[in-house]
Amino acid sequence: MTKMQKVLDNGVQHVELLEGIEDNDGGITVQMTEPMDPSIFVTVLRASLTLWKKQKKKGVWIKLPIELVNLVEPAVKEGFWYHHAETRYLMLVYWIPNTTPKLPANASHRVGIGAFVMNNNGEVLVVQENKGKFKGTGIWKLPTGAVNEGEDISAAAVREVKEETGIESEFLEVLAFRQSHNSFFSKSDIFFICLLRPLSFDIQKQDSEVEAAQWMAIGDYTAQPFVQQKQIFNQIAKICLERANDKYSGLSPVLTTSGFSAKKFYLYFNNQSGSS
Repeated sequence: MTKMQKVLDNGVQHVELLEGIEDNDGGITVQMTEPMDPSIFVTVLRASLTLWKKQKKKGVWIKLPIELVNLVEPAVKEGFWYHHAETRYLMLVYWIPNTTPKLPANASHRVGIGAFVMNNNGEVLVVQENKGKFKGTGIWKLPTGAVNEGEDISAAAVREVKEETGIESEFLEVLAFRQSHNSFFSKSDIFFICLLRPLSFDIQKQDSEVEAAQWMAIGDYTAQPFVQQKQIFNQIAKICLERANDKYSGLSPVLTTSGFSAKKFYLYFNNQSGSS
């Protein structure tokens, strides 16, 4: 709803306040949807902050769609700061108490997957990339990619394998994961090595990102100098070899629900007992 200054019949100026939704932590979230003159916005914002301070509210969140970018500067001048931005909106935040802000931080990690897909002939699905740091190196690597927002790790692994190689597959386990820091946009990075079972075998590579794709004997994959010399790649290769020889067991996804809602998600654990 657009908030405006109004002049009553007696000449007294009346200011409508911003409408916000209270959260469980004593904060307010305002979602702007319609255009507003910046000067009017400042007046309305100041009046709203005055009320929220009297109500002893804490954090104030203002979600501005990209169309209302003209309201960013006046909000910042009133003490708001950037919390995070997405493709269609910017989230601004303000801490009312005269204490150190206790607001949840923006997302701190990027999540990626690497897919270990092996057929019944002991061959692993590998690709050569035509861009990025592996371009032109001749190195055969596992299909990899980023997990999309709202996407499960298991679904991301299946999708990336399909996109890069055309191979249909079934997710089985998380074999291992690593965490690193100061990666993409200074964020941390979590990378999951996933075991998948192929459901098709005819490779149809993605030309935009993949230079070549093939089924390679797992021994030939692990024997590559790059894999042997780079500790992390060597460790991952050993884990994959041990899993191929049934000497290692990873974490299987079990669909479950939260104790606080009906929301469903996967719990990954060593499910050798077959419990569900």
